[in-house]
Amino acid sequence: MAFLVAPEGTEQVELTEPWKAVENAGGQPELVSTQPGSVQAFNHLDKGDTFTVDKVVTEVSPGDYDALVLPGGVANPDFLRTVPNAVRFAGEFFSQQKPVAAICHAPWTLIEADVVRGRRMTSWPSLQTDLRNAGAEWVDEEVVVDTGFVTSRKPDDLPAFCGKLVEEIAEGKHRAQAKSA
Repeated sequence: MAFLVAPEGTEQVELTEPWKAVENAGGQPELVSTQPGSVQAFNHLDKGDTFTVDKVVTEVSPGDYDALVLPGGVANPDFLRTVPNAVRFAGEFFSQQKPVAAICHAPWTLIEADVVRGRRMTSWPSLQTDLRNAGAEWVDEEVVVDTGFVTSRKPDDLPAFCGKLVEEIAEGKHRAQAKSA
């Protein structure tokens, strides 16, 4: 499973908890970023731990992975949506009908990839106007699953988010996933 993050600004718990859930389910997560080295995670606005990058987004393709997880944090997806290779990488998971899970502010990257149109989803509340303007149906729910696409609002939603992302990954490809690609 690819976990796509920016060099800094990822909400740490939104990276570490889904990572553990994937590992506990027998999956092999890989940290993908826009630069080699390490990434700086945050606990809200305070620096957290650093994590070693496994692959750079220009060295991989969605074909290398079974699914994509997009952790949140305000700065993380805001940076990723400015990097064409990261946007392309995220968007291609939809056209390849592979599961995608995004929490908190992470859908910003998917708005840029133009893959949220016609999707029912949730996010951090401040993104609801952005998502509606991009053609999504935004709802205020703990976790939303729309044919292989899992979204949640915030760290408090992580237990539900992690459970659903593991379930969707286990189900494999979803033909309807390509409807918004």
